[in-house]
Amino acid sequence: MAHLLIVEDDELLRDGLSAQLMQAGHRIDTAADGEQALARLETDAYEGVVLDLGLPRVDGLTVLRRLRQRLPALPVLILTARDGIEDRVEGLNAGADDYLTKPFNRDELLARLQSMLRRASLPAFGPGARSASAPAPDPGSLRVDPVLPRAWLGGEVIDLTQREWSLLDLLVRHSGQVVSREDVLAVWQSDPGEAGVTSNALEVYVHRLRRKLAGSTLNIRNIRGLGYLLENAGAS
Repeated sequence: MAHLLIVEDDELLRDGLSAQLMQAGHRIDTAADGEQALARLETDAYEGVVLDLGLPRVDGLTVLRRLRQRLPALPVLILTARDGIEDRVEGLNAGADDYLTKPFNRDELLARLQSMLRRASLPAFGPGARSASAPAPDPGSLRVDPVLPRAWLGGEVIDLTQREWSLLDLLVRHSGQVVSREDVLAVWQSDPGEAGVTSNALEVYVHRLRRKLAGSTLNIRNIRGLGYLLENAGAS
């Protein structure tokens, strides 16, 4: 399982989360404030972070922004009592991979964390943690925002429309597997205002996405009669 850092100033919550995640098989370190968290991130390698925003000494958003400067691909799940949409957007814009408001269901936390770690380990992704002194990200490395229509390729932002992002997110979540046309259209038509998308229109969006992935090791292959397959030619 994963080596995780829990950053939470509430001792009871921190201990409870640690116990739950250790029971799930993860290796856990903890930090009670933002300064301690930054020190741990300097000296230890983690595969994921559970981060409270309301931290003493150094606030959670500052921790997140500093973390992203050194470790652009490290998965981060935010926990916070701030439930306003502006707070959610601010956290996601600062680089969080997912967001959960307090009070929360611990089973949901575990499910979201597992999903985040699974996405980070897909073949289309680069390593989960990378220090400032490490080589630059491979151009094939990819990170897709799970909520907002954004993605990063080799550290560079990809400009995506809502449909392009939905398509890319679906392909990444099923990297190495064939995704049928029907699956893509079903995802699009499940969103408000997206009804009536045709199979021909799908080809247009696949073509656009291929162009935006050009120059990387990633490729969307058309599997005749079946659907689309996201491949990473640079994966060993």
